[in-house]
Amino acid sequence: MNVKTKLTDCLRPLLLGALFLGSAAHAEVQSINRVVAIVDNDVIMQSQLDSRLREVQQTIAKRGAALPPEHVLSQQVLERLIIENIQLQIGDRSGIRITDEELNQAIGTIAQRNNMSVEQFRAALAQDGLSYDDARDQVRREMVISRVRQRRVAERIQVTDQEVQNFLASDLGKMQLSEEFRLANILIPVPESSSPETIQAADRQAKELYQQLQQGADFAQLAIARSASETALEGGEMGWRKAAQMPPPFDGMISALSVGEVTEPMRTPGGFIILKLLEKRGGGSQVRDEVHVRHILIKPSEIRSEAETQRLAERLYERILAGEDFAELAKSFSEDPGSALNGGDLNWIDPNALVPEFRAVMAHTASGDLSKPFKSPYGWHVLQVMGRRATDSSEEFRKQQALNVLRNRKYDEELQAWLRQIRDEAYVETKL
Repeated sequence: MNVKTKLTDCLRPLLLGALFLGSAAHAEVQSINRVVAIVDNDVIMQSQLDSRLREVQQTIAKRGAALPPEHVLSQQVLERLIIENIQLQIGDRSGIRITDEELNQAIGTIAQRNNMSVEQFRAALAQDGLSYDDARDQVRREMVISRVRQRRVAERIQVTDQEVQNFLASDLGKMQLSEEFRLANILIPVPESSSPETIQAADRQAKELYQQLQQGADFAQLAIARSASETALEGGEMGWRKAAQMPPPFDGMISALSVGEVTEPMRTPGGFIILKLLEKRGGGSQVRDEVHVRHILIKPSEIRSEAETQRLAERLYERILAGEDFAELAKSFSEDPGSALNGGDLNWIDPNALVPEFRAVMAHTASGDLSKPFKSPYGWHVLQVMGRRATDSSEEFRKQQALNVLRNRKYDEELQAWLRQIRDEAYVETKL
């Protein structure tokens, strides 16, 4: 298993590299590790560009795609680094800080997604040529960018009740519980207030790319070399979307595509976009498996070691087996603030909303039974399964789906506009 690839799947890498060495004793290094871009109050170094370029080249090679010329790829990678650097500076000015506890939890989640313990993950990183400290920095920076976007983009998106009702009553809303599509895109940008000549040039470029695709050109390679989308270096990969999550006119076009087909270039506020359908899934009735479960959570702390925490969980388990009331013990001992006052009751819950360790133990515990103490990233648990059911999507669930779809649609559009805005407002001087 290549851990770099797995890490990329979980959190996009932000390999910002080493700082420029200022000592005269390193004159030879200075001549190589030169500044390739000035971005507001920071710089991007050749070493950072080289590091990210190698990472992208490895990722593209693993997908089996042909590499574009290095000078083309370098420009794309540098532009990605510039956009990331701007966002990191915004995060720094906004006082966004990632605590060690939050970072450790994120690292633990990545390890779990790779079916590893943190120790195994560290060893695999070392074997793959990536230090654990570099990985932590990588994840920390991605978390900063995520929080910057949450503050600057997500928080200003509003969806009204009327929009939700209109969506549910629409044909697209009714399609929401049907198919999902894995998509890739190529974006030819058109800046705001562009001249007619600039728009026509972008239109010609998009049509030229479309003709190349019709003649068998590799979509991912063209996206890497020519697209201005945020996902360009991933071959344009956008992940799974429902038709309703796409802005018009794509929402009505996707369902008619066969896997492997591409749309003709379409004009959007951001420019001309070409989409490719990579996969389809879903359809039919939407039935969810839900479990009624309650638990007691005991967390290690500065005054209680891991071993002591485990022993306390085991004692509570024995007391419940001996006949003591689960709910009363949960109220007295559980350190889950969301459920302790309710006797540890999590009510009916979708297993997919739970961490893998909890979900796995719950799946192997029969209704009415008590689990043995087990560990998750949050601490030590004892759980009891109260019941299981399969349920059709409720009206409330449908409303929540509609709200999520509308928010995602607005977020995608708002994010691209915001990224263009901060790029236009930043002072950037490239020196490639």
